[in-house]
Amino acid sequence: MQHDLIAQARTWLAEDPDPETRDELAALIEAGDTAELAARFAGTLQFGTAGLRGELGAGPMRMNRSVVIRAAAGLAAYLKAQGQAGGLVVIGYDARYKSEDFARDTAAVMTGAGLRAAVLPRPLPTPVLAYAIRHLGAVAGVEVTASHNPPRDNGYKVYLGDGSQIVPPADGEIAAAIAAVGPLADVVRPGGGWETLGEEVLDAYLARTDAVLAPGSPRTARTVYTAMHGVGTSVLTAAFERAGFPEPVLVTEQAEPDPAFPTVAFPNPEEPGAMDLAFATARRAAPDLIIANDPDADRCAVAVPDTATEGGWRMLRGDEVGALLAAHLVERGVSGVFAESIVSSSLLGRIAEKAGLGYEETLTGFKWIARVDGLRYGYEEALGYCVDPEGVRDKDGITAALLVAELASVLKEQGRTLLDLLDDLALAHGLHATDQLSVRVEDLTVIADAMARLREQPPTALAGLAVTSAEDLSQGTPALPPTDGLRYQLEGARVIVRPSGTEPKLKCYLEVVVPVADAAGLPAARARGAELLAGIKRDLAAAAGI
Repeated sequence: MQHDLIAQARTWLAEDPDPETRDELAALIEAGDTAELAARFAGTLQFGTAGLRGELGAGPMRMNRSVVIRAAAGLAAYLKAQGQAGGLVVIGYDARYKSEDFARDTAAVMTGAGLRAAVLPRPLPTPVLAYAIRHLGAVAGVEVTASHNPPRDNGYKVYLGDGSQIVPPADGEIAAAIAAVGPLADVVRPGGGWETLGEEVLDAYLARTDAVLAPGSPRTARTVYTAMHGVGTSVLTAAFERAGFPEPVLVTEQAEPDPAFPTVAFPNPEEPGAMDLAFATARRAAPDLIIANDPDADRCAVAVPDTATEGGWRMLRGDEVGALLAAHLVERGVSGVFAESIVSSSLLGRIAEKAGLGYEETLTGFKWIARVDGLRYGYEEALGYCVDPEGVRDKDGITAALLVAELASVLKEQGRTLLDLLDDLALAHGLHATDQLSVRVEDLTVIADAMARLREQPPTALAGLAVTSAEDLSQGTPALPPTDGLRYQLEGARVIVRPSGTEPKLKCYLEVVVPVADAAGLPAARARGAELLAGIKRDLAAAAGI
């Protein structure tokens, strides 16, 4: 067994084109570190609907140039089998470790396979790549990013020519094509022949960002902005300048790209502590709101002044921003369909219904939301908003930031705030309070065991609320394809449990709806909502054994 493992590692080493991972693997072989080798050669990183994502390092279970070259060769074979030989593939990348190398390898493989390749001019937000695919008439796009994952991770996200991320069956067909790739030496990788795009593709994207704003709308909101050590700063500040907003005050410690993410444990605005520097900057600058992007700038977080919160600033939940943007678009008189994933707040459906607009629920992820017919606006609770589906068929943290700033400006002129509008929505539709129980694991069997336990013994009540229906979403529903998830409807509440598609986490999404008669009843309704959410979280954790 040990001999087989060493032989497998030596075979991989002989093919590895990267001196860095070659040295790393050679050292493991030399040291006879069979435990580490076993972890790296336990299988291969699986290509799924999120593409690839994993820790950087040598071996088939890590992200490295060998794995990326195979993925690119499989994607090229898939595109050619679809009759796209000679088509254009656009490649973007963020500022993480190895991102530029992986982008260059992808361009070389596409060129060698007879496709045309074009690489974005520098590390840029993921939405710029999603925009460029349709703008340039490409047959596919690749973004090298691990979004908001830890610093040691990287990833590989694939889009097809419609500008949306892949969904089944394309993901399975691409995975099969990757598995069929032979020795790396047989993958043709010329030293050139692809195009490096100029700034004009970014200029076209920025020109498009203006389309999300109403002509002549107020542009007075003052913001503090953090890029979370990612690639958002230059693009967001350019978009704000074009639109005529005041120049954002930058969180200087996090403004420039840095793959080490030195000031945050996890570069995700939702994680505890990630916004501390932004709050500190805001206490000095006294803006109307804080806007944060994640490292590849496809997500947008918003915080607002709130005297009731310790430190004077409160992060809005993704569901709150999702509802605010929907209400703003309704007020502007838009038409079309509003869509969200099943884990997001049911408030969006009530807003759409009252406005006489179409509404759809999809599976988790913008790969599904972006495919809704007639989509005008889509959002997901994990800080993702698609506010210009004709331009970017994916979440876009830049255009979402512009729309939030416009809404804050409109309210500012009325002497009101985003929190005032949230109160209005609670009075109109009931107080929709959401929370999440999220468990990060080292051992993935913990997640499988929790899902099995809930399937075998579904809870009959949570926080004293009777469970009125329990659905196993792996069976599919009349409206949704099968997915690994469980949905419970309760009296005045809803719970969804699912494994994360991109991180080693079990995620449980909770929502309670508390009726509110008048403004005087809002504090009591909030207290009741918080009490119910805490109770559901406690009882659900016990039922799942986590």
